[in-house]
Amino acid sequence: MTDPLVPVAPSTAPASTATRTLPPARLAAPPSALNRSLTEFWSASRYPASNGTLLACAAVGVVGAALLVGHRLGLGAALVGLTVWAAAAPALVRRRAVGDLVTAALSVALVTMVAVRDASWVVALCLVTAALAGAVAATSARSAPAVVLSALSWVAGVVRAVPWVKGGTATLLGSRRRQVVATLRSVAVTVTLLVVFGVLFASADTVFASYVPRVDIGLLPGQVVVGVLVALAAATLAHLALAPPGWSDAELPPGRPSPRAEWLLPVLALDALVLAFVLVQVGSLLGGHRHVLETAGLSYAEYARQGFAQLVAVTALTLVVVAVAARRAPRTSARDRLISRVALGVLCVATLGVVASALRRMSLYMDAFGLTRLRLFVVVVELVLAAVLVLVLAAGVHWRGRWLPRAVVQVVAVAMLGLALVNPDALIVRHNSEAERAGRLVVGLDVGYLQGLSADAVPEFARLDEPLRSCVLQSVAVEATVGLADWNFGRERAAQMIGARATDPAAWTTCRG
Repeated sequence: MTDPLVPVAPSTAPASTATRTLPPARLAAPPSALNRSLTEFWSASRYPASNGTLLACAAVGVVGAALLVGHRLGLGAALVGLTVWAAAAPALVRRRAVGDLVTAALSVALVTMVAVRDASWVVALCLVTAALAGAVAATSARSAPAVVLSALSWVAGVVRAVPWVKGGTATLLGSRRRQVVATLRSVAVTVTLLVVFGVLFASADTVFASYVPRVDIGLLPGQVVVGVLVALAAATLAHLALAPPGWSDAELPPGRPSPRAEWLLPVLALDALVLAFVLVQVGSLLGGHRHVLETAGLSYAEYARQGFAQLVAVTALTLVVVAVAARRAPRTSARDRLISRVALGVLCVATLGVVASALRRMSLYMDAFGLTRLRLFVVVVELVLAAVLVLVLAAGVHWRGRWLPRAVVQVVAVAMLGLALVNPDALIVRHNSEAERAGRLVVGLDVGYLQGLSADAVPEFARLDEPLRSCVLQSVAVEATVGLADWNFGRERAAQMIGARATDPAAWTTCRG
């Protein structure tokens, strides 16, 4: 037995395995920002939807089923486009999301154009732009990647809204499930009795039948499907407004700044080239018709036709160059930042001169060959590119452009809204008829093209001289409005004007030529 008072020498034997020092455990890497955003996004579906939201979405679905199925695009579709935001708007107001509210308002305004314009190409452009603006507003997209991926974010929001609505429905029923089932059973029996006896009474007496509302059973499946889809769209908007994606403001990592000389050489060379082109255009404009004939051997119409598409491409490519150059711009010092701003600012201002040249060329070309839908559309595209250049200049003043992507979407929405409000088909008739009277049209007035325009052009058709007026008016077929859902301002005004002229024999003449 060892005496506890006697010191024991330390052992030189190797330590046992149990007492050896273990290497430090590796800590798990923290989740990335994208993974955290995805986790938070999908976890929001665990919380059930409120009763008020469910009832609002159900009401919107009923409205959509009643106003969309079996009707032409008109006031009904515009009302559905407005009410689908009913459950989402309060959440956006509570969040004080002013930018999202503005974008959503533009989306609703674009949808309302289906009740104003009859031209299918205008309505299609408005609906596509409204869908883009609505997706950006619903997902609170602010950065360029978020705006580009807003449609995918919207689809993800639809998938997330399904369990959210399901949980809210289960909570709403709760302990009152038996009462709800009894109420639905009573309503079903009541509807069945009314339908059976109503059909019998209506078939027995024609006077009674005239007071019975007509119900097309064949539309019922479509109304159910459309109603569910509209209600789901309203629920998706509401859920995204309550819990927007966490990647809405995700930005690309900053680019590596280039050395000043390496970056400055190509930018200054492009500046010089664009400025030289603009100076040549100024000389052509100041010199007028004789200058163009002497230097290029072309007529004004031929000169205008040349290069418009190339100039539009130059404008679009300039925006790409500015975006790339801004990421690689030297910014280590205040002098670097100033040089970068000046070089890119000169490029943007010079490109605005290119835009002016392109618009001037198209104006000359339209004076000679007339205005068409395609020519008007490309003019709007060029104006949008010019507006984006101005926004880029504004962002470059303080080298801050977080607001720029959403502003670009709003500019596009405003441009499409303006295009619809100016009534393009009527503008085409007015421009071409005035150019024909002034003798500027080289090819004469294309009557066949005018006859293919929509009912929106009827007011301008009525101002034409005979026999051209009768020729184009007789080619317009406007169907009568059936109910409030079908109402459309362009079709209604055209029907009234054509009907008034049809009752006046002196207003119609024989179409000659």
